[in-house]
Amino acid sequence: MTVYREILQKYWGYANFRALQEEIIESVASGKDTLGLMPTGGGKSITFQVASLAKPGICLVITPLISLMKDQVENLQKKGIRALAIHSGMSAQEVKMTFDSAAWGDYKFLYLSPERIATERFRERLPQMEINLIAVDEAHCISQWGYDFRPSYLRIKELRKLLPGIPVLALTATATPKVVQDIQQQLEFKQNNVLQKSFFRDNLTYLVRHREDKLHYLLQSVQRAKGTGIVYVRSRKQTRELADYLLQNEVSADYYHAGLTALSRAQKQENWKSGKTRVIVATNAFGMGIDKSDVRFVIHLGPPDSPEAYFQEAGRAGRDEKRAFAVLIAAKSDERALKKQVEKAFPPVEIIRRVYQALGNYFQLAIGYGHDQIMDFKIGDFCSRYNMQIQTVLSCLKILQREGYLELTEELDNPSKVHFRVGRDELYRFQVANAQYDGFIKLLLRSYSALFTNYVSIDEDLLAKRANVTVDVIKRFLSLLGSNKIIHYIPRKKTPFVIFTRDRVEPERLRISKENYADRKADYQHRIDAMLNYSFGKLRCRSQILLAYFGEESSASCGKCDICMERKSEGLSQAILDKLSLQLEELTQEPTSFEELRTHVQMPEEELIDAIRWMIDNQKLVYRPDNRLEWVKN
Repeated sequence: MTVYREILQKYWGYANFRALQEEIIESVASGKDTLGLMPTGGGKSITFQVASLAKPGICLVITPLISLMKDQVENLQKKGIRALAIHSGMSAQEVKMTFDSAAWGDYKFLYLSPERIATERFRERLPQMEINLIAVDEAHCISQWGYDFRPSYLRIKELRKLLPGIPVLALTATATPKVVQDIQQQLEFKQNNVLQKSFFRDNLTYLVRHREDKLHYLLQSVQRAKGTGIVYVRSRKQTRELADYLLQNEVSADYYHAGLTALSRAQKQENWKSGKTRVIVATNAFGMGIDKSDVRFVIHLGPPDSPEAYFQEAGRAGRDEKRAFAVLIAAKSDERALKKQVEKAFPPVEIIRRVYQALGNYFQLAIGYGHDQIMDFKIGDFCSRYNMQIQTVLSCLKILQREGYLELTEELDNPSKVHFRVGRDELYRFQVANAQYDGFIKLLLRSYSALFTNYVSIDEDLLAKRANVTVDVIKRFLSLLGSNKIIHYIPRKKTPFVIFTRDRVEPERLRISKENYADRKADYQHRIDAMLNYSFGKLRCRSQILLAYFGEESSASCGKCDICMERKSEGLSQAILDKLSLQLEELTQEPTSFEELRTHVQMPEEELIDAIRWMIDNQKLVYRPDNRLEWVKN
């Protein structure tokens, strides 16, 4: 028995690894940078956990979500493995103690967010830590071509200079070939090294149902299904309405979205994990980092806008490798809405310029001014005043944000934020010259970390309690420090706000790069087309469509999705097949769409679909990645 299997047996109770786990462990153990591609539920975390436990030192785990950190640390601690996490909910003193423990306390894992890499305290403590591995979870977040790009992930490459010679293990369950290349480039792999397990899930049945009465069909599905499940919807409002609808029909259900308080989200999540709640109705804010293996069904009420999002969310069903279902309920209106999505997300450049101009006028900013200005943004009032649609304005603002002109905070309840505008030396001189502020500045620095590098969320009530003064006194000190240009203080807001990160420019001088507009638009169009094909296509196995999107072209039909179950080729006579073969061979010498074939072949659509499926199965026709059909030339 290898040392890795001994560790697996000792801490997890398994005699053998799942497919690819041991190969990944051996790869990083030999010092190679490694990208591991495994489906959701494939046991990604075990790879870096076993690899790190097998040698001295501590593993640095970079992950985007607090819930994921807490879950994994708690699970490791239950196994008797010493693990720590640092997240935004901790005080400066707690962060300091955790870093000290990581440096000198014989711990094996330190979980933190990518933003933490830039902090002074992390940089100070890193040399004292014996790092044996850098694990990057949800690695697709580092790629601008990924569906969930997070700019903070780009900081991870800074670790390569700080920790030369330490291997990187990047892990993801959703990456196209383009994203796979970009991940390795962004993480500065010494050489390309991808270990990939097929994304095929034998226990997961994909079903697409076309229904105009979506709610009624959903209720029937949930009532028939066994076990716990997730229902994904597009809006926060829908989560509550749909959960109420299920409850009224005697289905144990609750709702979840990012707008709820942290306490409420944690309680709802725990009730669902423990089985107290059977069905959770949620936006895409739910799921990542939640360790629940016995989810029997995931239902989407309408398609998301990318195969990556769908694959990740649907993949939360059946992680225990027992039979589970991923169901997409779609109506004709969903198809129309999806087709319009690209133009909504990428308005014409002249519209972007018009929104930028209107924004400057709305906030009464002169040309050449505005840098670091923080403005409450009442988007409804703005749209009404300038006769614009909210969706269009938000899309324009996101493009302007990518270009670095502004930052938009969309949350409806933003905690107060503070950022020091001066360095430590200048701050010290200010404290000496202004003794009345000294105690308050020290209180701030004791209570929060990273104040010199980031905008940090603060709690005036907590500061007032620690200083034994009123909240008004705290707010007055913060405002005065802001007036003295020592800090940027953003008071708590109940509305979204905009931060201008550059001075206002003339609209004609506004630069919209090809990379941030045309390239991203084309990439988004590709995702939408793939999602349309999955949701409304009638020719190809659902599993094959998803796998082909992720680069697995050679996969066989799953045999159990709705397309595979509907194949009725035996109902067609050989005479019809022979006649149709001659027609199709002639029409598909060049790649041809199904819509084009339908206009040339005179037969009922259902029979044509059955015949084409039979020809694909019998390798007479090939279904290409661009959703076109081509005759197989012998």
